[in-house]
Amino acid sequence: MTSLDPDLAARVRWNDDGLVPAVVQDLDSRTVLMLAWQDADALQRTLATGRATYWSRSRQESWVKGETSGHVQWVHAASLDCDGDTVLLTVRQVGPACHTGTATCFEGRELPVTVSDPDGGRVR
Repeated sequence: MTSLDPDLAARVRWNDDGLVPAVVQDLDSRTVLMLAWQDADALQRTLATGRATYWSRSRQESWVKGETSGHVQWVHAASLDCDGDTVLLTVRQVGPACHTGTATCFEGRELPVTVSDPDGGRVR
């Protein structure tokens, strides 16, 4: 596999460990499914294959989402945020996204928040 294009790599603001967070969003519902980390190789593999590939900080190795579980993420779009310090992957998720078996890594983990929006959270 070829390495990440140097011009693209220069646009990414890697952290001190050479990683960038990847926010993963469902193509149809736009629900945020998970957050994972990518190094340059994982980002390159994701862009080249259309399969979401990440860096495991605990195992210190790359992993392809769904390689063992079958819960694949087919990448339809990839973007850098305005600061270049976060990747957004828009995916077609097959099966649950979370290793716990829930649809998202955030499901059932809501935190209490006091709404301070002057409009009371109303959408105009």
